[in-house]
Amino acid sequence: MEKKIHTIASLNTHSFSAHLDEVILRNGETGKRIRIDHPEATAVIPFISDDEIIMVRQFRYALGRETLEIPAGKVDQGEMPEECARRELLEETGYKAGLIRFVYTYAPAIGYSNELIHIYSGSNLKRMNVEIDEREISSLETISLKRVRELIKKGYILDGKTLIGLFIMESAGP
Repeated sequence: MEKKIHTIASLNTHSFSAHLDEVILRNGETGKRIRIDHPEATAVIPFISDDEIIMVRQFRYALGRETLEIPAGKVDQGEMPEECARRELLEETGYKAGLIRFVYTYAPAIGYSNELIHIYSGSNLKRMNVEIDEREISSLETISLKRVRELIKKGYILDGKTLIGLFIMESAGP
């Protein structure tokens, strides 16, 4: 087990905080560790039919390009993950799910972050009269699961939560 001696430096933002800590390592020597405190997040695989899902296209600044992903977002303080999944689905796609089902929780950056992402599937979707946040979402795409698999094989879909969620859903079956 490693034990923090003190924090050397911190960066606090609206979305997360990053810390450089000096620690005592298992062998008694000292070392440095980066630790990112990040709120939990949710992601939703929205099934428009048994073999089609809705995906969002959005620009990701760190990659410098648009990506194709399942809808997702950070859990607000005091909000339950399922509530967040429903809210993010509505905000990013304009659809409300009649049924939300828990799929899996994973840690996307276990070496330096405490973030957890809770993945859900959504079905019985109903289009609502809601404006999609165009500052975040470029477009919506309804894509067959067969086409999604092709896009993954071609390396076009890179997003971890999307890959993990779809893989688990496909492995588990309906």
